[in-house]
Amino acid sequence: MAKSSPKNRGRGNSKKKQRKSPAKQGFRSRFWRLFWRLGLVGLVVLAGWTVYLDAVVTSKFEGRRWEIPSRVYARPLELYDGAAVTTVGLSNELSQLGYTPVRSAREPGTYSRNGRTFEIYTRAFRFSDGEEPARRLRFSISGDRVQQFRVTAGPNSPVVRLEPIQIGGIYPAHKEDRILIKLSDAPDSFVPALLATEDRDFYQHWGIAPLSIARAMWANVRAGHVVQGGSTLTQQLVKNLYLSREQTLVRKGNEAIMAMLLELHYDKPEILQTYLNEVYLGQAGARSINGFGLASQFYFGESFSHLDLHEVALLVAIIKGPSYYDPRRHPQRALKRRNLVLDLLAQTGKVPADKIAEAKQRGLDVVNKPSYSNARYPAYLDLVRRHLAREYKDEDLKSAGLRIFTTLNPEIQRITEQSVRKTLDRLDGGGKDKTLESAAVVTSRDSGEVLALVGGREPKFAGFNRAVDARRPIGSLIKPFIYLTALSHPDKYTLITPIKDEPFTLVFDDGRRWSPENYEHESHGMVPLHRALAKSYNLATVRVGLDVGIDEVIDNLHKLGLNEPVQSYPSMLLGAINLSPVEVASMYQGLATSGFNTPLRTIREVMTSDGKILSRYGLEVDQVVDPAAVHLVQYAMQEVMREGTGRSAYRYLSSDLGLAGKTGTTNDGRDSWFAGFSGDLVTVAWVGRDDNGPTSLTGATGALPVWANIMSRIPQYGFSPVVPTDVKYEWVDGQQQALTSESCDNARFVPFIVGSEPKDTVNCSGDLTRRVRSWFEGLFE
Repeated sequence: MAKSSPKNRGRGNSKKKQRKSPAKQGFRSRFWRLFWRLGLVGLVVLAGWTVYLDAVVTSKFEGRRWEIPSRVYARPLELYDGAAVTTVGLSNELSQLGYTPVRSAREPGTYSRNGRTFEIYTRAFRFSDGEEPARRLRFSISGDRVQQFRVTAGPNSPVVRLEPIQIGGIYPAHKEDRILIKLSDAPDSFVPALLATEDRDFYQHWGIAPLSIARAMWANVRAGHVVQGGSTLTQQLVKNLYLSREQTLVRKGNEAIMAMLLELHYDKPEILQTYLNEVYLGQAGARSINGFGLASQFYFGESFSHLDLHEVALLVAIIKGPSYYDPRRHPQRALKRRNLVLDLLAQTGKVPADKIAEAKQRGLDVVNKPSYSNARYPAYLDLVRRHLAREYKDEDLKSAGLRIFTTLNPEIQRITEQSVRKTLDRLDGGGKDKTLESAAVVTSRDSGEVLALVGGREPKFAGFNRAVDARRPIGSLIKPFIYLTALSHPDKYTLITPIKDEPFTLVFDDGRRWSPENYEHESHGMVPLHRALAKSYNLATVRVGLDVGIDEVIDNLHKLGLNEPVQSYPSMLLGAINLSPVEVASMYQGLATSGFNTPLRTIREVMTSDGKILSRYGLEVDQVVDPAAVHLVQYAMQEVMREGTGRSAYRYLSSDLGLAGKTGTTNDGRDSWFAGFSGDLVTVAWVGRDDNGPTSLTGATGALPVWANIMSRIPQYGFSPVVPTDVKYEWVDGQQQALTSESCDNARFVPFIVGSEPKDTVNCSGDLTRRVRSWFEGLFE
């Protein structure tokens, strides 16, 4: 067979190639048709997805209603000549407000102290009655009173209020916290510093900036790690508003599309203002700090509009990494980053170089701790929320940004917390098995404002609130109300009326028998009514209660603020009714205020975020029982403190301080109570065990030390009640139920409702021996 020539072989190969070409061409044709079809489908899907994203962007942005938590404030501290303030209390309050101690107070938010002399530069604050401007004050504290008060800078005023401490908030479920601000609120240097650092082409791009991305990639490659981001402010806003923080191509693609859509629909100022309120700038426990308005308060204790250049630069620096550049935990990192922001700002030429240099020389100037905590006073905030619930919906409290000004006194609250813990530790003997618990309530005697409230040994624990929810038998705390009922019948009972303190037995219709006993299981025969109360004799009290009628006693309890139903059983006369410390305080408020029903208040006013007043809670009083009868009970309660079961209080307090009070003890010491008042305060304390187990305590050995510890550390005036017009004091001999003279034996100066005083007189002025003795004793006085 002849071999083909190379030429022929080449031709043969050429023919083969020509035969394969149609197949390849068919494949390529099918590929490109499929490619274009898939591309078309992709474009349709992308267009549809873009339409969907567009709807998401516009609906959420235009309908954006930030859930702003309500902010809860303590009462503002008022400073003026004669104001009751201690050096320790003032220093603690300034610390809680985040004021910085300095040599000389020259800027708002600073103070200096030289012994008892203070110089304070207050911060401006908007109250419901207007703006309180920043002022520099100088004064001294002597005898727990402000003296030589004067304003040395700012508008003069005889009374100056410090801004109130923010004691907490009522937060939405997502735990985001913010203070809404407007772009016009920003300091002049803020926008230039922000754009120079985060997005220098903000006013030129359409949501994404390819050149910025390329520049950031090159900078990161050169540095070997991430030093610069390429996201625009619009992309950052989209990520915060709409997207998760996961780093995937799909999320980044959505971010880019949504950023361009956002720029398509809204102008730059709208986007920038939303960014100011949305950007994440730190964490406070479970709450996130969002927006520059809140960040300014969180880091500097100042409103955003009042920030200086170096403070503005620090907030901008934190954007890159709020945890990494936390100025409290990592001050060196934060300082280096802040100075970089200042350098970038200098490159824009929008701030003079000398201002930049001056700012770089400043410290971080961050307050040591935020001016509020979410769980600073959980028991008190719990009571505030319950009072708010009478008028406000829970969703409004969590999202409407209300400003709630309460009656809490931070210094009295601190003293109450410390007194509870200190006393319980002593009563427990310092052991590890700390089974005793306590609760305490302190109110203003005149107004019923709740100044302090402690719900347990651990006041920061936001659990069971014993001051509000621990409803326990009140024991002998019921007795003043029984005697009040009796003394409301002056034709039958006076303070010197003899009462039989002897055993007896009640037999009920079903055959059951009840035999009350005195605490010490002894009886005392016939005793005057005032002594029966002062010594807390059970037998005498029950006899009086049964005589005047249990239902009338219950009626007086309700008149004086008790809202719960009470069973009409004889055991009620020995305190077999369950009440909380707050309920007891409400009733004792009536005894302290001469028979006025004065509802307890925790709130002074509620305002909207823009300063509009929604509610004001002023003093509400209603005279519900005879003030003359109450005055007589007050006399007997003062005797409790001088001669009766409450006399050990004067181990803690000055004997010059007039006080009125009453102990309460239940069976086996399961509940130890003390309730009492001075000229300024009404305080109730309870000590017991959560499992209702027995203790070895009485009202005088358990709750009274808590009460006395609290009262001994608060500047106050003694209780000196106004004598009603229909009450007259007389010198009497109680044993003989007769009027007498001051110099006689057994003479006692006792108040009577006019017309109920004794008609008989015992005259001892003719006793020569007595007169001689009085003359002789007078020589040595």
